[in-house]
Amino acid sequence: MRVVFKDRPLSSHALARPAHEAARCAGAAGKYWPYHDRLFEAQPEFERAQLVRYAAEVGLDRAAFARCLDERRHAADVEADVRQAEALGIRSTPTFVVNGQKLVGAYPIETFRLLLDDALGSRRP
Repeated sequence: MRVVFKDRPLSSHALARPAHEAARCAGAAGKYWPYHDRLFEAQPEFERAQLVRYAAEVGLDRAAFARCLDERRHAADVEADVRQAEALGIRSTPTFVVNGQKLVGAYPIETFRLLLDDALGSRRP
């Protein structure tokens, strides 16, 4: 099974796109998930200084991270994810796609267990 996480910053949140780009910077340095988790704890506090502070908190080099963020090294990657989401009709977060089935919104873990069990079962001989 393959799990893919895509960026979908919402236009209604002015600081979402920089936060997504920051997460990509963290990922390039091997700390995507710790940084991602820190962003969720801190939301909606996504001003530049805060994004850089969170990077230092998860063990990233502050100066290197700030350069990545300021240069917008991952802006094109985030934009590609946004375009793909739009093409798939994904307009809100969270949205999950499991084996082609779209789930929009928050669901109990049991819903995902059932979908994943079904997806895995369909691959078994």
